[in-house]
Amino acid sequence: MFNVPLVVLAMVGVFGLVHALFALVLTPRQGDQLLLLFAFIPARYDMSLLAAESWARGWGAAVWTFVTYAFIHANLNHLFFNSIWLLAFGTPVARRFGAPRFLAFFVITTAAGAAAHLATHHGAMGEVIGASAAISGMMAAAMRFVFKRGGPLGLLRTRDPDAYRVPAAPLTTALRDRRVLVFLVVWFGTNILFGAGTIAIPGFDQSVAWEAHIGGFLAGLLAFPIFDPVRDSPTEPDPSDPQYEQSSH
Repeated sequence: MFNVPLVVLAMVGVFGLVHALFALVLTPRQGDQLLLLFAFIPARYDMSLLAAESWARGWGAAVWTFVTYAFIHANLNHLFFNSIWLLAFGTPVARRFGAPRFLAFFVITTAAGAAAHLATHHGAMGEVIGASAAISGMMAAAMRFVFKRGGPLGLLRTRDPDAYRVPAAPLTTALRDRRVLVFLVVWFGTNILFGAGTIAIPGFDQSVAWEAHIGGFLAGLLAFPIFDPVRDSPTEPDPSDPQYEQSSH
C-alpha cells in the first residue's frame, strides 16, 4: 500500500471525485438520473424495456454500465473500504502489469462481475454500484504471484521491483499451495457469508452483490496469464511449490 503506483492513486482519485459529484453537487433527483444512466441494473436487459427507452437510457447504457457502475459508491464507508482494498491489491498488480494492462484488466474484471450478477439476477430492478468486482479480480491476480519465493510478501518493506516480476506459478500448481488454498477458502467463505446476510459492510445498508465479486475474482484468476507481461524462465526449484522436495547430501 506504500509508494503506490500513479495509476492506482488516479483510480482512487476518480472514485472520490465521482462520489463528491453525487454528494456535493447534484440534487437528489439529478443523482437518481445519473444512477439510471451509469449504474448496472439487470432489468435494463429486458428487451421490451430497451425498446421503450431512448438510445442513451436504453442500448447505450446497456453497454457502458458494464464498466461505469464501478466508479459509483453508495456512501463514504463504501468508498473508503473499496479504496483501501484497491490500494492493497491493486498496487502489486499495477507494478507487475504496468498502467495500460492494469486499466484493461480493471475493465475486464468489472464487466465479468456485472455479467455474473446479471446471470443470477435477471430482471432485477436494484442497481449495482462499486468497484468490488474489479478489486476481487485484483485479489485473484495478486494471489498468482505474491506467494512465490522472492515475491512481494517476502520483502519485509524493501522496494525491490524484481519482486513483482517473479514468474507466476501455473494455476494447477498454485492451487496445490497451502497458502493459496487458505486464501481461497477465506475469500469464498467471506463472500458466502455476505450472501447469507451473516456479515455486512459497516455503514452500508444495501445488500452486497457477492455474485459480482465472484465473477470478478474468477475472471481475474483465469485472465491473469493473458495480461501478465512476465514470462516463465528457467529458475531454481521453488521451496514454496508443493512439488518441490528438499534433500540433503
